[in-house]
Amino acid sequence: LSAFACMNADPASRTYYDRQRARGKTHTQALLRLARQRTSVLFAMLRDGTFYEPRTPKDVELAA
Repeated sequence: LSAFACMNADPASRTYYDRQRARGKTHTQALLRLARQRTSVLFAMLRDGTFYEPRTPKDVELAA
């Protein structure tokens, strides 16, 4: 549910999901890959004792 909710709220998550869909994954497969990625990020945050720092997707150009 977390992966599904963040897919519409977080541009980086949506980009990751869209990239998986473009690679031929079904909706369920792409959503599970997104959930796995989020789980890995949460584990790393707990392991390292750090806060979440969002990264900008490579496909999105920032306005100067």
